[in-house]
Amino acid sequence: AGPGRPWPPDGYVFGTRHGTPLEPRNLTRMFGQLCDAHGIRRVPLHGLRHTCVSLLLSLGVHPRVVMEIVGHSAIEMTMNVYGHVNLETQRAALDHLDEQLSG
Repeated sequence: AGPGRPWPPDGYVFGTRHGTPLEPRNLTRMFGQLCDAHGIRRVPLHGLRHTCVSLLLSLGVHPRVVMEIVGHSAIEMTMNVYGHVNLETQRAALDHLDEQLSG
């Protein structure tokens, strides 16, 4: 970092080698290059966030915890956008209910 520039940049997780924040388009370009270099299909960066939230919910992480992780201000946002329930999860829930009612 140059004189007078904080490292890492104040308030940012990632920065350039000069101590400045990353430009979004540069991050997108670098991510695309990494995908290409490793033979991974390119996806939008925001798609990674969606995948993370969907996986956390499918693993049974409480929606309130997921909401805090992604920074939503209301649990409705988390559940309306990401809370699709897959068939396997529905089946497991109904099997669990059957077990409880069967005694």
